[in-house]
Amino acid sequence: MNSIIYLTIAVLATTIGAMAGLGGGVIIKPILDFLGDYDVATISVLSSMTVFTMAVVSIIKQVRYKFKLEIRKTVLLGLGSILGGLIGEKLLSLIISKINSDVVTITQNSILAFLLIFIFYYMNNKNKFKSYRIENSFICMSIGVFMGAVSSFLSIGGGPINVCMLTIFFSMNTKEAAVNSIITIIFSQLSKLVSIFSQDGLSILVSMEVLPLMMIGGVLGGIIGSRFNKNFSEKAIERVFNMVLILLVVLNIYNILEKVI
Repeated sequence: MNSIIYLTIAVLATTIGAMAGLGGGVIIKPILDFLGDYDVATISVLSSMTVFTMAVVSIIKQVRYKFKLEIRKTVLLGLGSILGGLIGEKLLSLIISKINSDVVTITQNSILAFLLIFIFYYMNNKNKFKSYRIENSFICMSIGVFMGAVSSFLSIGGGPINVCMLTIFFSMNTKEAAVNSIITIIFSQLSKLVSIFSQDGLSILVSMEVLPLMMIGGVLGGIIGSRFNKNFSEKAIERVFNMVLILLVVLNIYNILEKVI
């Protein structure tokens, strides 16, 4: 029964993630916090492995669909996110070693809730903000460092942050940002996993009996979500994006209150 629950979480999270550019980690992380079966470090690995699997499958499908990808910009963002991912993971590991796990969870959920509220406000009021078309390579990579560091520290894959940043700094619409977001997620999650395994070794996977099922869920989610992204209108994707953000804010606030009270 437990295995089915984790497989279902992975499929649903990565389907939505691949469709709307949310990645899936932003959904998986608070749900696993809520279930309470694993500690912060284990949830980080489960989330990253599942999201990375989804991202690779999703991009392969989008290339086959001949979706126009902003290769130069997203690769620069991705390279920056590798460095950012390493910084975020090192910072998270350092804090976990120094501070109680519950405090780390509260901190992550608080930062995430704040960011999600801002992203929801921005995405629904884009006409009130100035957007840019950044071409400078150094600035692109610097933005990638920020995206990778934040997503890695919060163990979320970075989906909603990526979509928001791609919209602000590169003037992409929601559908374009959703797909290009997945490319940067591949880079940031790969760097995070390399950092984790170089530090703890592959033996860390032994205790994660649900990992294979979650990775299978990531494959299925990548296939289904990329198909939905291709067939759904931009308006439909925006509605899904906004609905998920609201639910995630509520879930993160609940997780915070549960730890505090």
